[in-house]
Amino acid sequence: MLDILRDKKVIFFDVGYTLDKPASGDWMFTNRFLDMAGEKLKQRTEAEIHRARDAGLRYLAQDHLIQTVEAEIRNFFDYYSIVSDHLDLGLSEKERDQIARDRACNMKNYIPYPGIREVLSTLSKTHKLGIISDTWPSIEPQLEYIGVSQYLSFTTFSCFVGVFKPDKRIYLDALNKCGVPAEETVFIDDGVRNLDGAAALGITPILIAANPAADAETNYTKIRDLRELIR
Repeated sequence: MLDILRDKKVIFFDVGYTLDKPASGDWMFTNRFLDMAGEKLKQRTEAEIHRARDAGLRYLAQDHLIQTVEAEIRNFFDYYSIVSDHLDLGLSEKERDQIARDRACNMKNYIPYPGIREVLSTLSKTHKLGIISDTWPSIEPQLEYIGVSQYLSFTTFSCFVGVFKPDKRIYLDALNKCGVPAEETVFIDDGVRNLDGAAALGITPILIAANPAADAETNYTKIRDLRELIR
């Protein structure tokens, strides 16, 4: 077991790029979206696509207190409408609805990283395990799909708190649920900024760089595979 875990009682995990990754290579531009956006998307510049993404994400961030999957689908419908309008993709209302429902309900959009069930099963014998994730209500069937729900004692999802990491309220929610002092907890995430927010409250941070884009320079303990935690 990684030495940093030995005197801890609780391990919190992020989900995206920690436990799983997007099947299409992108969390929002799913395979269904890419199929339906077709050749028009390929004709847009990276700058145009970046601006469309930003506009859609700004909309999603305006009100993140989302309680149900149906509400999530409505938000995704609006997101894909904004992206379609900005990029002149011409997606019909039916197509936007299909893409939004696929994004929320098709668990094949997620690919679990190798060994995560073994890691969580092993660690659950010595630690309480939890989740701190920026996500939507469909995270619950997602965690079932990737096979880790049974190992979790508590979860903190941004959509139920109404704020994203690194807002301190999301970490305080997790600490309140686990009932353990921050100094006895660890948080594993692929973003240094998110880890900074946790560390500010006394939670021990571990950067995971399973996604090469997350391989940042940091003084935090860094791993590239969750299986390093139990070796």
